[in-house]
Amino acid sequence: MLFLLFQAGNYRYVLEAAKVVEVLPLVNLTKISNAPRGVAGMFNYRGKPVPAVDLCELTQGQPADERLSTRIIVVNHPDESGKMRSLGLIATRVTATIKREQTDFVDPGFRLGNAPYLGPVMMDGQDCVQWVYEQRLLPDRLRDLLFCETLEQSA
Repeated sequence: MLFLLFQAGNYRYVLEAAKVVEVLPLVNLTKISNAPRGVAGMFNYRGKPVPAVDLCELTQGQPADERLSTRIIVVNHPDESGKMRSLGLIATRVTATIKREQTDFVDPGFRLGNAPYLGPVMMDGQDCVQWVYEQRLLPDRLRDLLFCETLEQSA
């Protein structure tokens, strides 16, 4: 399998490359008033507003450093009804892909209830790399805030 390698804080993670729609440079984001921690704002993606979540802030409590390697990873995320919606994930050092077998990743032996998106780990010589399940990234409450349906106004 092919994976996109990135960092959030000092930790390395991967996303299954087949789940990545596009990797974009870090663009100017429009802040969302009263947004919860981790929501960096929204950006224009092919003419539509797309929310962006800062993975560094979400996982480490500090926003991502603005570097040349800081990117927005666009993925599809299901809303409450299961409809796939675009979501931007801000991460640092988004510079490489790696090819690994699914069996190279092993269960770390613990589960964090507040981080259901963290999957198995792979040791690569330096340290561990953890698989992120993008479909589990947003808690229901945050998902519902970011992907609420707009009401059609009757004429």
